[in-house]
Amino acid sequence: MSTLRRLNIRLSTMRLVNLREASGTRSAESSKCARTTMDVVVLAGGFGTRLRPWTNSIPKPLLPILDQSMIEHVLNVLPESEVDKVLIAAGYGIDQMRDYFSNIDLPYEVVIVEETEPLGTGGAIANCRPHLSDGTFCVINGDLITSLKVKEMLEFHKENGGLATISLWPVEDPSRFGVADYIGETGKIMRFQEKPPIEEAFSNLINAGTYLLEPEIFDYMPDGRHSMERDVYEKIAENGVLNGFPFEGMFVDAGTPESFVEATQACINSGRFSTGETKDTTWFGNNVVNSGKIISSSVARNSRVGNGTIVENSVILEGVKIGENCSIRNCLIGNNCIIHDGSSLDGLILDHETIVE
Repeated sequence: MSTLRRLNIRLSTMRLVNLREASGTRSAESSKCARTTMDVVVLAGGFGTRLRPWTNSIPKPLLPILDQSMIEHVLNVLPESEVDKVLIAAGYGIDQMRDYFSNIDLPYEVVIVEETEPLGTGGAIANCRPHLSDGTFCVINGDLITSLKVKEMLEFHKENGGLATISLWPVEDPSRFGVADYIGETGKIMRFQEKPPIEEAFSNLINAGTYLLEPEIFDYMPDGRHSMERDVYEKIAENGVLNGFPFEGMFVDAGTPESFVEATQACINSGRFSTGETKDTTWFGNNVVNSGKIISSSVARNSRVGNGTIVENSVILEGVKIGENCSIRNCLIGNNCIIHDGSSLDGLILDHETIVE
């Protein structure tokens, strides 16, 4: 997909989809013996700059992928029977986050934990510490579309011991990522390698954004802003207490325009929607009128696509009107946009309510 250019018009308020404040402490030993559920930290404090202008007025985790928000897709991978409380580590757009979670029912408690300044992955986790119960807890990035089986990962973590277990994903070209030196026989990660040449890479396994941690991990975390990847995991790997959990299936970090389209397609292919219908590799929301040709895309409810129009590899949000004989490729089209007859768009992010003459 070509680099997407941005048209900055304006971002309308999208529909916001129980916030209860709580904290608790228990001794680590008693929790390990008696506690059967865990807390989860969702890292959702980023600005989502690569998805602007959509994220100018709404946090990235609340952007819709098909008929659910991105963060709903994240929460859906959690095993409900294993989760006691979810902490949302949020900064930008925190009021929208509060509104959203006050209007949906979940089978566990939700606490919004505010970041008043960017803290990095480690700082965000440390900021949640007062709300964490003692015992194993999970951390997951707030923009992941993944097929990871968290319950299986938790069982592996408990069996293998250690302070942390990191999900690992295989890639064809590890030279663009931080690579784990993973020992399959022991399940341990010995060290990390940052963006190595392919021929020098320890493996093709990269950090896949979900972690299981023990409370003792905080002993390794410095004060203030810091990175788990650079400041914590490397230390505990040296001590032989860092595990890796490779998995296969689906993994998309939906933080860029290109990967947002990829994440949408992954959700279509895996049936991750509750309304609408699919035709081949395209998802149509309710009340869509389509007279064109739509390929590997999503078209949300109440949208219209005119005769002779081709839409390919794109995301069309709610209430969009696309005229006749248009070409829409590799685009993100915001809510209630109007695209007139004969328009040709490639690699664009259109803000909500944009009119293309």
